Amino acid sequence: MGERAGSGGVWRESPAAAPPVQPPDPRAAPGGQRRDAGGTPPGQAQDAGQNGQPEGSGDVTGDETAIPDLLDRIAELEDLRRRALADLDNLRKRCAAQVARAQAETRAAVAREWLPVVDNLERALAASTADPAAIIDGIRAVREQALHVLARLGYPRRDDLGTTFDPTRHDAVAARADPAAADGSVVEVLQPAYGEGDHQLRPAQVVVARPG
Repeated sequence: MGERAGSGGVWRESPAAAPPVQPPDPRAAPGGQRRDAGGTPPGQAQDAGQNGQPEGSGDVTGDETAIPDLLDRIAELEDLRRRALADLDNLRKRCAAQVARAQAETRAAVAREWLPVVDNLERALAASTADPAAIIDGIRAVREQALHVLARLGYPRRDDLGTTFDPTRHDAVAARADPAAADGSVVEVLQPAYGEGDHQLRPAQVVVARPG
């Protein structure tokens, strides 16, 4: 490099071209270290894998020590469940026994109500050789006694003759024309009813008046 004279003037030699400037590597860490594809310097990636565990793995020692406590709690709850089932079964058996005892007591009470009726029927049969009129009077007395027993049990005899037909109280077995009766009224009771409303032992079998 220098100047040299020529016929046409002075020739100047051009200076050497400067090398091109390279852009900084974005993966390079501060201090000149190169980052890997994930952005972590090679030294740090090696340190993270030295222990053989991935980053973020927790210590499982605490979970392992809690397992015996959980098993004890499960056993305790299972024992409570079995005790509750046993108590429920005992309660069911006690309730069934109480219901059976109450039913037996009710049947015995009803039977005791009918014992006097049976006694009077036996007396009437024993006097069958007596005066027929006396026997009829005795049977009538027993009948009245039986009706009284039914009334005490909550099922009094009902007189439905002349009332308006009601399907909840009457069971119509026939219909006939009766000029003296109102249309739809009961003109004859074939079988009397006992009880009222929801406490009805049976409905009455009746004959209903129809237009003539």
